[in-house]
Amino acid sequence: MRIAHITATFPPYYAGTGLVCYYQAQEMARLGHSVTVFTAAVPSGDAPSPEGVTVRRLPAVFRIGNAPLLPGLLALRGFDILHLHYPFIFGAEMVRFVSAVRRIPYVLTHHNDLIGDGFRRHLFDMYTTLIAPAIFGGARKWLAVSRDHAASCRMTPLFRRRWADVVEIPNGVDTDHFRPDVDGMGVRRRYGIPESARLLLFVGSLDRAHHFKGAGYLLRAFAQMGDEDTGLMMVGDGDLKRSLMALAEKLGIARRVWFVGTVPHPELPPFYAASDLVVLPSFPPESFGMVLIEAMACGRPVLAHHIPGVRSVVRDGEDGLLARPGDMDDLVEKMGALLGDPRRRAEMGQRGRAKVEEQYAWHRIILQLVQVYEEVLG
Repeated sequence: MRIAHITATFPPYYAGTGLVCYYQAQEMARLGHSVTVFTAAVPSGDAPSPEGVTVRRLPAVFRIGNAPLLPGLLALRGFDILHLHYPFIFGAEMVRFVSAVRRIPYVLTHHNDLIGDGFRRHLFDMYTTLIAPAIFGGARKWLAVSRDHAASCRMTPLFRRRWADVVEIPNGVDTDHFRPDVDGMGVRRRYGIPESARLLLFVGSLDRAHHFKGAGYLLRAFAQMGDEDTGLMMVGDGDLKRSLMALAEKLGIARRVWFVGTVPHPELPPFYAASDLVVLPSFPPESFGMVLIEAMACGRPVLAHHIPGVRSVVRDGEDGLLARPGDMDDLVEKMGALLGDPRRRAEMGQRGRAKVEEQYAWHRIILQLVQVYEEVLG
């Protein structure tokens, strides 16, 4: 098959949507398919490409946040199928147009809803009401990272119209790279964290587009813990980082919080290995949380919020814990309970690793995606 993936974000911008596209494209190429990724050009620096995949980085006329206008998408041709990673304001409309004019079918992965604050919220609401139905309507199949999220998100009324065309294709993880036997002591030594200290880990983009990840919420919960023997490492970067660092200072926890900036995805396993517990206190529109399965693959227990999508990834009490969203006392209590029970953490980590190998290894997931493509083209 000749496959084109179209995505607004892609490495070296390390976030869920682009990483999913990266690995899906790479696994498809390994199966012998011809795969091209279309995304926005990066200003400078290294721009990694998946093995065996052609990456076309198109110049943007302008961009609003993570929404670049890429006129080059109008030249899409010569493919058997298009795979749109949504949301992609500006790009999604072009895929819909090209699909109609050149009669190339497309499938759509719904990664999460468009949610903003202030004036952005009103713009996103208008877009979801006026434009999104046409984008979804043109897709042959709708791919959801979890049926749980598809049944409880802003797009649910659209999904319900063609529920038979909704296919669950979960996010995955490279289980050969993210594994329990990675050494994390190098990371601890680099940042001066004693081997005896307990360490919480947060991994996520610290920008407005990912405000729902709950980084500030976690800082407040960590301050409420008041545990001087526990540290918090924040992996990620973005336009909210400076304000989050100021918040840590204000809360009096700055000396126990390490903001390490962006870590390239291939270099993340030692950071998971250095931690005792991975916390992702995200709120809707979080639909899955790739960080959770990466942590599980590394044999680490996880703590997240009990929200649609995430609750289908974490089996509460088995491979992690789920806290009530918005109940900070509950989050603090569960952090303390797991940090104080090394045996329970180890058992959760083992069960998490086993689940990831069975359900979330990319080589298993990609076969499901091949089946979707073949059904659309059949």
